[in-house]
Amino acid sequence: MFTGLIQALGTIHPLGGDRFDISCRPDASHVILQDLAIGDSVAVDGICLTVEEILPQGFVATASDETLRRTTLGQEHRSAPYVNLETSVRVGSKLGGHFVTGHIDGIGCLQESVETPNSWELSFTAPVSLRDLWQHQIARYIVPKGSVAVNGVSLTIADCDPQGSWFKVAVIPHSYAQTNLSYLQIGSWVNLEGDILGKYVERLLGHQVPSSNHQEEISPTFLAEHGYL
Repeated sequence: MFTGLIQALGTIHPLGGDRFDISCRPDASHVILQDLAIGDSVAVDGICLTVEEILPQGFVATASDETLRRTTLGQEHRSAPYVNLETSVRVGSKLGGHFVTGHIDGIGCLQESVETPNSWELSFTAPVSLRDLWQHQIARYIVPKGSVAVNGVSLTIADCDPQGSWFKVAVIPHSYAQTNLSYLQIGSWVNLEGDILGKYVERLLGHQVPSSNHQEEISPTFLAEHGYL
């Protein structure tokens, strides 16, 4: 489990097949490597990878076929020179972002980047030619003021269309400068993960049991009345 608060930037190099060498930038390598152990989980551009070998400036990890299919790791060209890195959250740690699992739902595409006096406004869509099923896997979790992880960065959705196939986020200068969002170009691909809380609510609503005289049916109206929507 992660929080979506990026700790460092790094670089990633294929070692052949499904193995990757992830190296930390020297200015922040201690944050990631100080107590890293074999078997630990690290979010690499939002992708949960398991540490298999520790190197002087990074680590080696293997990506499954499913991970390669769903994420930018499986694409021929990467979108940014650096990847976002975050180690897994510890029990008792502060949760400053939102619950991020590191299980990517699909690939999105940067459509617009606008600098404002107080933030950067980034707009994303998903290229249908790359992920035809994306709208079925991520769009339904895109809601105004909801949470989304873009390349592992915890962000709040500022605006979106009714279908959720397009959304906008406002990124504060600190987050923009400390993550690889500042290196994205128009057309860059990014990893997207919807809010896990929305997924559990959807699952719960899809497996309702018949209500009795003593049990109120769980519905969108019920959740809204109790502060969940």
